[in-house]
Amino acid sequence: MSGAGGIDHPVTAPESPEVWDERAEEWLTADADGPEDQALADPRSRPGPSRTGADPVKALMHRHHDLCARAVDPLEIAAGLEAHGITDRTAARFRHRDVFSLAEEMYARVPRDGEPSPAPTPVAPPRARADWVLLTLLPGALGAATVTAVRLTHGQARPIAAAVGALAVLLALRAALARGPLSTTHPARPTATWTGWLLGYALLGDGLLRAALSGGPDSLPGGGPDSLPGGGADGPWPLATAPLLALALSCAPAAWCAHLLAVRARRTLSSSRALDDFATAVKPLLLAAFAGYVCALAALTAGTAALLHEPAAHPQTLTLGALLFLARLLTVHGFTRAPALVLTATAAAEATALACVFVARLPGCAWLATPTRALVEAWGPAAVPSLACGAAALALLLHAGRTLTRASAHASQEEPW
Repeated sequence: MSGAGGIDHPVTAPESPEVWDERAEEWLTADADGPEDQALADPRSRPGPSRTGADPVKALMHRHHDLCARAVDPLEIAAGLEAHGITDRTAARFRHRDVFSLAEEMYARVPRDGEPSPAPTPVAPPRARADWVLLTLLPGALGAATVTAVRLTHGQARPIAAAVGALAVLLALRAALARGPLSTTHPARPTATWTGWLLGYALLGDGLLRAALSGGPDSLPGGGPDSLPGGGADGPWPLATAPLLALALSCAPAAWCAHLLAVRARRTLSSSRALDDFATAVKPLLLAAFAGYVCALAALTAGTAALLHEPAAHPQTLTLGALLFLARLLTVHGFTRAPALVLTATAAAEATALACVFVARLPGCAWLATPTRALVEAWGPAAVPSLACGAAALALLLHAGRTLTRASAHASQEEPW
């Protein structure tokens, strides 16, 4: 259902209604992806086979018996059909102008214990609630408190304050992702390790790479004689705390951008009459949500850099933030494979750039550091994470343009928030 590199290829429908009954079983069960699709494709979840070749719509209803039986409106059926690869062109072979029209007939023909089919109810967009609004503010607030505590403490109290603060921010971030528009009920692939690496590189990576190319590091992070309290922008291995603080503060705008996208997409879904029209209308909403988050993160990056007296690391912070936002947005809507693959590849690219510099110190291996050294000499240490995260974010943006513009990605469902 999701992924990169051709994971979402649509399957080919039978060429005409006359041959539907003979080929539908193979077509509908070929690419079941996800719990709902597997349930629909499981022969044990449907009644026994029947000969309905004269009525192709009835045959389609037979294949999607469970979907039709539990649907509360035609939009759910339309989204389920689209998830199986049925397009407006396929619907035309059933003598319908689009998938929505086909779904309306299927919904109207479902037996409901002798009762007439209820009138379709409009899709209710999710609402903003105080609990998730406050939870999205918590990581940024605790992040700011942690940075303040680290800079005001000295001696052994400083690492303790940093460790306690980092744990508090991690727990707050977990709570923010458990409720609201950034939460998901879909089984997620494990990406915490790679996300942690990317955030750790934003804090330590640029300084470590510069020190490694100079023959170091010869001290702990932020341990130079001229470093600022708690690690700053100076010293042989400086810490970059401003990017992490900006990313923590950006949880709130990320949640609001995702929320506004969900609201507008649901309203567009209620008024759309064709899948192509819906995709055309949702794509600008997706780009607007993405641009809104990037603009908010840019402002936060500038503000935190000014307050902490650090260089404004816009390229690496904006690309990393864009990557994490898109990965979460895809995961929320059930597309988990592509974000996992892209995050893993990005972390591997950054780790490879660092590892090559250290391995190059072995006899006969100096050539391994040549690409990284040339890149750093041309554009600075920030070029490594900027290029890696930028390329990954672009790949996810293109993927989101194909997957998050589907009706099935915004179908009516019971929201956990």
